[in-house]
Amino acid sequence: MKIRRGDEVVVISGKDKGKRGTVRIVRRAENRIVVEGVNVAKKHQKGRPGVRQAGIIEQENPLNVSNVMLRCPGCSAPTRVGVRVTDTGHRERYCHHCNETVDRT
Repeated sequence: MKIRRGDEVVVISGKDKGKRGTVRIVRRAENRIVVEGVNVAKKHQKGRPGVRQAGIIEQENPLNVSNVMLRCPGCSAPTRVGVRVTDTGHRERYCHHCNETVDRT
């Protein structure tokens, strides 16, 4: 999986197609991610005295990683991501469109 926590992604399919957000949680074993403000569902929650208030809460549900694309900070477009090895032996991600390194800042 080439998407990491903190990356900005664009949803390319589903009910939230076109929305952008930041990756909050990555679940590698399930091949799913949680994105801020995307795939929000309402949940009825039972209250517990002294712990939480009862009511209807909104929570972000996981998306399959195949339904999102990384947004390149260089060309600002949704792009596929490649991995290359640098001269020092480190791996870095790069944009297939503009060939610029895509790393978190």
